[in-house]
Amino acid sequence: MKRLLATAATFALALGGAAVASGAQAEPPRGAPGYPGITWGGCENATLKARNAECGFLAVPLDYAAPAGKTIELAVSRIKHSVPDGEYQGVMLVNPGGPGGAGLALPVLGDYVPKKAGAAYDWIGFDPRGVGASKPALSCDVKYAGYNRPPYVPSTRAIETAWLARAKGYAAACAKNGGALLDHLRTTDTVRDMERLRAALGVAQINFYGFSYGTYLGQVYATRYPDRVRRMVLDGNVDPGRVWYDSNLDQDIAFDRNIKIYFGWLAEHDDVYHLGKTAKKVERLFYAEQARLTREPADGVIGPDELTDIFLQPGYYVFGWDSVAKAFASWVHQKDPVALRKLFDDGNTQQAGADNGYAIYLGVQCTDAPWPASWQRWRTDNWRVHRAAPFETWGNAWYNAPCRNWAGEAGKPVLVNGVKAPPVLLLSETLDAATPFSGSLEVRKRFPRSALIEGVGGTTHAGSLFGNACVDDAVADYLATGALPRRLKANRSDKRCKPIAPPEATATAAKPTESAGLLTRLELRKLIGGPRAAG
Repeated sequence: MKRLLATAATFALALGGAAVASGAQAEPPRGAPGYPGITWGGCENATLKARNAECGFLAVPLDYAAPAGKTIELAVSRIKHSVPDGEYQGVMLVNPGGPGGAGLALPVLGDYVPKKAGAAYDWIGFDPRGVGASKPALSCDVKYAGYNRPPYVPSTRAIETAWLARAKGYAAACAKNGGALLDHLRTTDTVRDMERLRAALGVAQINFYGFSYGTYLGQVYATRYPDRVRRMVLDGNVDPGRVWYDSNLDQDIAFDRNIKIYFGWLAEHDDVYHLGKTAKKVERLFYAEQARLTREPADGVIGPDELTDIFLQPGYYVFGWDSVAKAFASWVHQKDPVALRKLFDDGNTQQAGADNGYAIYLGVQCTDAPWPASWQRWRTDNWRVHRAAPFETWGNAWYNAPCRNWAGEAGKPVLVNGVKAPPVLLLSETLDAATPFSGSLEVRKRFPRSALIEGVGGTTHAGSLFGNACVDDAVADYLATGALPRRLKANRSDKRCKPIAPPEATATAAKPTESAGLLTRLELRKLIGGPRAAG
């Protein structure tokens, strides 16, 4: 799923005096025999090249129970600090979420921290095991999420049977292509990789910035290695007590609420889009068009599933509200499918390896904790939720259905406990659908030295460093000084901000306003989280 510039002497003392957490296995000291290293060189990624970043690979054990056995390689990147060494604040590992999100390009995130507070860190990106440029990278069937799928809602036994066969087939393809890797994709494996990366960087502590599922990585790392954590920003917090079957049912209800909010926004701007003057009218139009596309897909390929997938974006965050509205209006009024198809294709490419993120998403979710083996349990739960929240429930169910037949062995979820962790900054908007706000409150309980900032009433998922000054300035202050908002005694957020504002409803697309050399906000958004992220 999203605070005192230290003197050199103070910083050295803080790093040098850290002891590894009790019960967690430490990595070998730097220079020890078998110590993992990174040979830094140039980067192939254009964005990283433009920032003079360094890239390399880190060898880690495939199976930490057999550390001398087979190794795999993690792709790692680094943008060094630009402040004088006396103001250096250490390394900042970044994870974009997913699970399955590639983080190699994310060191650029330091450029977006206000007040130049990011300049004091070495920003470290990495593609987690099995992801992106890491070796090996898992891919199973690039056409699985493409066109010509059965409708999500299993209104007939034939549809249900077809989806069950598809899900089983995808799991089988992953078993064939992934082999032994599938038994070593749990969150705990990536947390061990992070600890190995810390050792390879030659530091006693890390700073960490996690979005969405990345917040769960941070929670587990801080549970296992609390003394290895210096500062940590967690934006869009996974509820550690609902991993993962229950959290997906929670998402279904939250996305249905958010899509109704989006329908209301469309109704407010009926003068621009002409899709209905009330949220109810827009909602009826959406489901009517979905039924029409079931009978006759637009351009022969945009059916009910594709329409749901396109509208899922506005359920995640406000950034694409206008573009989805324009595309839908073009279809409704001119029966022009071009814009709808482009939106779908942009998020569902069929290039080689395009399903890598999805394959790793399943590899983590299916093995972090057991999923119900009985299909009757799935059927009962999802029909129950569907009756109250029809927008996304069955789409989400089929997205996760390969877990019933997954080849990797499921483990036990980690009991997250942040009692020994240092002060942590938590962020969330109230109506985040991918990682509901209740999860942030739960993490706040488990991390008694944390503080939670809430974007009140907002629907954006993991949206820090996207221009909300109230939130982003607080992030900058924490990264600069370690300062957190004062923690309140109530079970609520500790600081409240206005949320990220919806876009202007316009007839033409707005032009980017980023400074030269920076990614646009939407380009950066694509690196973080994404549709159907776990958190």
